[in-house]
Amino acid sequence: MTPRHGRRGAHRSRRSTRRTRGRDGHGRWWAQARVERFVEPALLVVLSEGPSHGYDLAEAVEAIAPGERVDLGNLYRLLRSLEEEGIVTSEWRDDLGGPAKRTYALTPDGAALLEAWARSLGELETTLAALRERRTRTGETT
Repeated sequence: MTPRHGRRGAHRSRRSTRRTRGRDGHGRWWAQARVERFVEPALLVVLSEGPSHGYDLAEAVEAIAPGERVDLGNLYRLLRSLEEEGIVTSEWRDDLGGPAKRTYALTPDGAALLEAWARSLGELETTLAALRERRTRTGETT
């Protein structure tokens, strides 16, 4: 777990902070790369594997980025927005056991958007690899 400190060294919870870097109690720097902007492409990847409902989608997205919690309220807002844009469709299903569940599926436009995300993330991956390579060449160790 990465230490997090607010003003005057007070501990701040993981949920209450959006900081991605800081100093620990010993003055050493820490940094944490965040993947919070990647919920949409992760969701599209999961839906490309087949229709699913909210809780299962949240668990599958969290499995892609362990340690990152998916807020269900935000996930449902994102799903509604994606449905309004024609990226996903939904239907109520009562054949899944338990109460009826709204199940989401990717549309052809959603598959095209997923491909756009894949291209963009591929470009980001190239940039990150170049950053790691350059950092490695400096020969410094932590």
